[in-house]
Amino acid sequence: MLDQIEFHSEDVDFEPQRSDILRFWINETIQHEGQKLGEALNFIFCSDEYLYELNMQYLQHDTYTDVITFPYGTDLIEGDIFISIERVRENAEELKISFEQELHRVMIHGVLHLCGYDDLQDEAEAEMREREDFYLARLPK
Repeated sequence: MLDQIEFHSEDVDFEPQRSDILRFWINETIQHEGQKLGEALNFIFCSDEYLYELNMQYLQHDTYTDVITFPYGTDLIEGDIFISIERVRENAEELKISFEQELHRVMIHGVLHLCGYDDLQDEAEAEMREREDFYLARLPK
C-alpha cells in the first residue's frame, strides 16, 4: 500500500528500524498537511562526504548538512530526500538524544520541505521546528 515510500542507502550500510511504521507515519503526515503522496518518495541514507558533494554540485553550498530534499516538481509529494547518517549521529550526540529521535526529525524535516515549508528565515525556521515537534509526537511508539 505504501510501497511508494522507499528506503535506500548510498555508500553506507544502513536501514531504518520499523520501516513499515515509518511509512505509515510519513503518509499520515503528508495527509495531515492536506497533500497527497505521489508515485515515489525516496529516502537515501548516505555519508557526510556523499551529501556534501550533492550540496556542492546541485546547490553550490560549500557546507556539510544533515538533509537535502530534491522535489520531483509535481503537485504531489514525491522526490528524493538524502540524509547523512554520520551527521545525524553527530547531531544526536550534541543534542544528547537518541540516534533514532534525530533520524526521525531529519526525515520529517525533508517531508515538510516537500509539503512547502522552508527554513531560510528565523520565523520560517521556528514554524518548521514546531511542525517537526508536532509530527514527532504523532510517531507511533
